[in-house]
Amino acid sequence: MNILEALTSGLAERFGIMGPVYAVGGLGILLVLVAFVMMGQKRVDPMAKFQKTVARDTRSATADPTSRQSLRAEDMGQKLNKFANFLEPQDAAEMSAARLKMMRAGYRSKTAVRTMNAAQFVIGMGLMTLGLAYALISSATGELSTRAFILAIILPGGIGYYLPKYWVERRIQTRQTQIIEGFPDALDLMLVCVEAGQSLDQSILRVSREIRAGYPALADEFEIVGQEVKAGKDRVSVLKDMSERAGVPDVSSFVTVLVQSATFGTSIADALRVYAAEMRDKRVMRAEEKANVLPTKLTLGTMMFTVPPLMIILIGPSIHSIVQTFAMMNK
Repeated sequence: MNILEALTSGLAERFGIMGPVYAVGGLGILLVLVAFVMMGQKRVDPMAKFQKTVARDTRSATADPTSRQSLRAEDMGQKLNKFANFLEPQDAAEMSAARLKMMRAGYRSKTAVRTMNAAQFVIGMGLMTLGLAYALISSATGELSTRAFILAIILPGGIGYYLPKYWVERRIQTRQTQIIEGFPDALDLMLVCVEAGQSLDQSILRVSREIRAGYPALADEFEIVGQEVKAGKDRVSVLKDMSERAGVPDVSSFVTVLVQSATFGTSIADALRVYAAEMRDKRVMRAEEKANVLPTKLTLGTMMFTVPPLMIILIGPSIHSIVQTFAMMNK
């Protein structure tokens, strides 16, 4: 106890009354970093390592230089594998939801969830460390309350932790907006291709090439569908996967229309014609809705920037005359 009291008093004399708090905070951050490093240094089975090396050498010997370069890039992308238990949800449902969210944001790699969690950890800890340094410098140069000290540490850490989440959410919103805006045009192009004699799979690939300049997100989704169907995957499951990746009601309805058309044996061209007309009407309705909401949004600005100057112009001279009259009466 005497050693602890002496250490506490020494810290208080050196850094002020908040000296012990600084020491505890720095020790906590150090322990977290040490634990993170220790988790990454897990032992590897020598036999598994040998088998992995032999398999890599075999692939490198039989592959061309381009494929070797791609394999090396993929190996570099797998550096976070040893932190998988720390950076990935262990529950299957949570992991599936996290992967779906990253795919909706446009990140389809296998390490997207790990990279996301690693970015949250690194940015959060980095900003928290900067906040701690700022708090230490501020407390050493002047008075700093306990609340301000805690906020200076916790607030940057919280911002750094939620910043990648905010980025992903914005990416999802941007991609979904792009899909919604480009879907009617894509359906019209698909209808033209189908009526020209192309199959549905060929039409999807042709549409993905044609709309890439204007709507790259929708083009990527159509290209994935075409390539998966080429690979032999069932068309119904491929279309349902596209609706889940997009997360847009229009795409889900489109998939339902195609599945029902294939189930009941109706003409795909007729189904596309009806649904394309419906999507065009829906786009016009969305534009009219935005136009109707615009006057309501402008009401606040009109009241703030138009009414006060108008009142000053109309009532200002009368108020000025009344003030002068009262001043003359007081004299």
